[in-house]
Amino acid sequence: MSEDAGRTFPSPFSVPSPEGADGWEDLYPYYYTFSEARRDFEEGKFWFFDGMHNPEPVYPFDAIMTENWAVAVNQLTTRVWQIPPSLGIDHRVVNGYLYISPNAITDPELVAQRAEVFSRRAGYYFEHWDEIYAAWIEKATDCVERLQAISFEPLPELEDERVVREHHGVYSTYHLQRRYADLLASLFEMGSYHFEMLNLGYGAYLTFREFCQRAFPGIADRTVARMVAGIDILLFRPDDEVRKLARLAIDLGLTEAVLTQGDPSALLAAMGSLPRGREWLEALEAAKDPWFWYSTGAGYTHTDRAWIDDLRLPLNALRGYAQRLLNGETIERPLEQIVEERERLTAEYRALLGDDDRATFDGLVQLARTVYPYVENHNFYVEHWHHSIFWSKVRELGRVFVAHGFFADEEDIFFLRRTEVHDALYDLCIGWATGTDARGPSYWPDVVRRRRDVYERLRAWTPPPALGRPPEEITEPLTIMLWGITQEVVDEWLGGKEEDAAILNGVAASGGVARGRARVVTTSDGLHDVQPGEILVCRITAPSWAPVFSTIAAAVSDIGGIMAHTAIVSREYGLPAVVGTGFATQRIRTGQLIEVNGDDGVVTLLEEAP
Repeated sequence: MSEDAGRTFPSPFSVPSPEGADGWEDLYPYYYTFSEARRDFEEGKFWFFDGMHNPEPVYPFDAIMTENWAVAVNQLTTRVWQIPPSLGIDHRVVNGYLYISPNAITDPELVAQRAEVFSRRAGYYFEHWDEIYAAWIEKATDCVERLQAISFEPLPELEDERVVREHHGVYSTYHLQRRYADLLASLFEMGSYHFEMLNLGYGAYLTFREFCQRAFPGIADRTVARMVAGIDILLFRPDDEVRKLARLAIDLGLTEAVLTQGDPSALLAAMGSLPRGREWLEALEAAKDPWFWYSTGAGYTHTDRAWIDDLRLPLNALRGYAQRLLNGETIERPLEQIVEERERLTAEYRALLGDDDRATFDGLVQLARTVYPYVENHNFYVEHWHHSIFWSKVRELGRVFVAHGFFADEEDIFFLRRTEVHDALYDLCIGWATGTDARGPSYWPDVVRRRRDVYERLRAWTPPPALGRPPEEITEPLTIMLWGITQEVVDEWLGGKEEDAAILNGVAASGGVARGRARVVTTSDGLHDVQPGEILVCRITAPSWAPVFSTIAAAVSDIGGIMAHTAIVSREYGLPAVVGTGFATQRIRTGQLIEVNGDDGVVTLLEEAP
């Protein structure tokens, strides 16, 4: 590997619990923790912290999301498509934080056998991509609509007379438990849809990338990505709706209200009192469903509230767009410019090839561009629209428990594991049916209190970037391209090279050079403080942060590779970006002057932290 080949990361079995957090394992399913029975296997693997999807400790109920994708993505890889060089991705929780470990296949004979299966099955999807994608949209939309129809209400004092006269035969307890089962089933159904075509989309792009690397030695990943950029993907639609609302406010003569009312409630009230404000409010309501079901995070945790729950981010963006329009500036993404650059690059590299290779190149770049919209668009249907509604339904169920005295607050439900919620529901139903007080009101409040305290202690702990035995070489494609875990990153984590305190190295994700003052943002709340011309420094961005990209000068992230959202959004907005720096949010302070070189993947701190 390097001169550090003999070194390893800490054993997952040697990591101590934070003070006061003993017994944290009780918050998670038994199969999510490291076990002595599997010590030899687990200690010999390379585990890295999945801060991309779960930057904070996983809440007990929220573990349902990681369990969901652990089944969904892995079954597609291993049991449906048989991705030739890959098996599944193992999950474990350490002190509340999610660590993952991809399983690679190195036996050439086995890879070849799997390649035959993959080629046949994937080939069918690629040949019928457009019709399968259209059917996928119908399935996903239907799943969301059925989820929206699920409702939870407290159990009544007495069943309605109608259940007798219409002889239903099933009653409120049945409906309450059935709807909870339907809620979970909806999540697992959408989880399957999530990955039905995603691995193929990545596969098509990776095949194109591998061809380019062979045909054009030394070509940068960023250059390959630019040859499929400039596609008007659905994830930009919510931001487009905000731009439309900004234009409408100006057309209706409502700019004073937009520019002077910073609080969403005050703005909505002001609009309601203006002669043409009602027209604008109706347009806002029309845009909100579905486009404001847009999570401010990855969508995998209940703390990632959607725009529809908190209007500050979209309305702050709207205010900025309105001001720029009044200043005579453009507020459009530079789509035409990016498309021109895409076509120029494609033509230049194509001209370097012979006839046979040129035909292969043409087919691969066309396939990559065909599948690319799905690779991004599925996120809106899944992590944003569906998952945001899912969390709202869980809160609705939480209010049922509050009404029956089980919890003090609807948010308490997230401190129960999904199986414990089922137990609590049954306890509630028994108590209601018998007329005897349920045990829940005297049992769950103490459990929630204890777990909340443990969770806060876990939250104060800093997870190491990796555990276990590093591989001789990082080769698994998605580990590199999505999470940004490269051999250089592992060497840096191991202390394999001297650090320059003024330099941060990462993945050159989007070209260009920018200088500016840093704005370090570690939660979506920090986005409200971002000023025009600043450089966004974050752990990782979410697609719903797109409006901020219209005002910043560049982006830097701790986590991610060339296909992470920070990288993709930066390329589509024409901004320099360096991702996968590992420690940017720890090393850089808000207000510090920095330079971002998106061509070389280097961030330079030009002055001491203020």
